[in-house]
Amino acid sequence: MAPLSRPEGHHSITPAFIVPETNAAIAFLENAFGARVVEKYEAPDGSIMHAEVMLGDSVVMCGSPMPGWDPMPAALSYYVDDGDAVDAAYARAIEAGGTSEREPETQFYGYRSATVRCPGGNRWTICARIEELSPEEMQRRMNEMMGGS
Repeated sequence: MAPLSRPEGHHSITPAFIVPETNAAIAFLENAFGARVVEKYEAPDGSIMHAEVMLGDSVVMCGSPMPGWDPMPAALSYYVDDGDAVDAAYARAIEAGGTSEREPETQFYGYRSATVRCPGGNRWTICARIEELSPEEMQRRMNEMMGGS
């Protein structure tokens, strides 16, 4: 029998987080990044046993803490199309209740990025490649930035 394919949005590695404010974290993703809930299973007390949220072409799984599943926030990168989209997504994330950890800026490695923390405690780095650089050029720029030659 042939193996079953992965569900849409599940890649070789599919990230997950477990946070007390799971519903708030999901609402944040919907409002800040236009995510949509694919699956959501609630316990009688309203906690989230399991949820899958689609962001762009990828699923992030999440749930509420429970016995054997301690809180475990995540650090995730969310890729957008270009530098302007980084700035726009950052603004939406702040408006949706995120806390700024790093405002949008252009990085030495050819990305524009910003970082916010969602109400569930996850760290989201919003990023876009804005330059295609060789590893040598990235190393040169990093050395220059750090005061080396």
